[in-house]
Amino acid sequence: MELLVIDAQGGGLGNMLIAEIKKEMPELEVAAIGTNSAATAAMKKAGASKAATGENAIVVSAGKAKVIAGPIGIILADAMMGEITPKMAEAVGSSDAHKVLIPMNKCGTYITGVGDYSVAELVKQAVAQIKIYLGE
Repeated sequence: MELLVIDAQGGGLGNMLIAEIKKEMPELEVAAIGTNSAATAAMKKAGASKAATGENAIVVSAGKAKVIAGPIGIILADAMMGEITPKMAEAVGSSDAHKVLIPMNKCGTYITGVGDYSVAELVKQAVAQIKIYLGE
């Protein structure tokens, strides 16, 4: 697996990220894992090649990915209104994959130094980094 996108809540960020990835790299297979079925469905709708839901899917897939992308909360235990379990955060954080994390100043976390970018601009920056890591 080359690229794994992880998201929670309604999957809106994951949806935007996968849509932009598929626009820039249409041939790339993208695996999506949501912490809940709504997040998974949103990412599948955006064009994910395969999708799964839940903690075990994240734990298993994080070790197989070349690049993991998603909101910064995927490396913070109990982030995203508690949807990111400590086991999920540890699996993503300790994975050898390159991590492309989109800074979100939400859910009790403030990232200092993050400019005043729209989510769409942050997604474009993330996709540019993914392309670099995958040699595109």
